[in-house]
Amino acid sequence: MLDFNIFTIFWNAGVTVKMVLLLLLTFSGYSWYIVYQKFLLLKTSRRESMEFLEMFWHSKDFREAKGKTPKETTSPEALVFIQGYNELKKINTSRSEIKAATIPGRIVGLENLERAMNRAEAQVSARFRRSLPFLATTGSSAPFIGLFGTVWGIMTSFHEIGFSGSASLAVVAPGISEALVATAAGLFVAIPAVIFYNYFSHLILDQENDTRSFISDFLNLVEREMIAAGE
Repeated sequence: MLDFNIFTIFWNAGVTVKMVLLLLLTFSGYSWYIVYQKFLLLKTSRRESMEFLEMFWHSKDFREAKGKTPKETTSPEALVFIQGYNELKKINTSRSEIKAATIPGRIVGLENLERAMNRAEAQVSARFRRSLPFLATTGSSAPFIGLFGTVWGIMTSFHEIGFSGSASLAVVAPGISEALVATAAGLFVAIPAVIFYNYFSHLILDQENDTRSFISDFLNLVEREMIAAGE
């Protein structure tokens, strides 16, 4: 009776097939590490974003909101707010020049503020998307790596059959089954990588849209303050 044990098959496989399986194991291990890290990061950032937005919209002014914003945060809205607040302070230092220019000065100030916040949003987005390309690469390449191991294993099996001079099922089957394990391993590594890549990409895209909406709301508030101040 054939003993179908993954460890037995691994040790009985050829050197090339072993290297393929070890490579796939490395891909799988790092992929699951990325999945774990992204889960923690997105869960934490979502919680901190909800807390920040609750605090922000109940604050009397930007200064109070800035004082209550944690220095260490993963909330995209909080991070772009900090950048926007710092840029707004720079604009306020030249308030007299902006007053003299009235509408042109207000437009320039808002444009600088929007660029600063968009730049911060892009940096946050890049950090959240970091390592996701590895999941995409794993999902697209792992099946082919496994297929290479299978093809090589089958070639080796037929080569040994030629030397032995016997093509009975008892001789062919073990080698073929060992070779096919590489393809199965490639699919086993690729399928979760593709699923989680799409899942995280969707979550991050929603997060980016929420952050852009916050930037738009923040700019509207700043513009209203400028108008109310008679600038």
